[in-house]
Amino acid sequence: VQLQASGGGLVQAGGSLRLFCAASGQSFRTYTVGWFRQAPGKEREFVATIRGNGGGTYYADSVKDRFTISRDNNKNTVYLQMNRLKPDDTAVYYCAASRQVILSSIRNFGSYYYWGLGTQVTVSS
Repeated sequence: VQLQASGGGLVQAGGSLRLFCAASGQSFRTYTVGWFRQAPGKEREFVATIRGNGGGTYYADSVKDRFTISRDNNKNTVYLQMNRLKPDDTAVYYCAASRQVILSSIRNFGSYYYWGLGTQVTVSS
């Protein structure tokens, strides 16, 4: 599976962006796909995940009620809709996927086997 993240950019605080994670490869609908982010000088952190085969969605507390993860398996694409953006959301955003991710490890970036290049999101105050 190859992943390509896109949709990043510069936005003012309070604005919105939509990120895209396009995947190649078969059986994408079965994969768990997550978004992670890394700000300068900080560790990579979990943002959101959507399970395969109609499974659930999970969010970091810091983005809950502002971000929404969804997927279109016909287009092999996972989306991250980001609303009410804050300067603290500034980071490089990465999408990652894995065929099987146990629920207790779903927020751990080490649980994801495939990674795409990141897309920069900058939120100005």
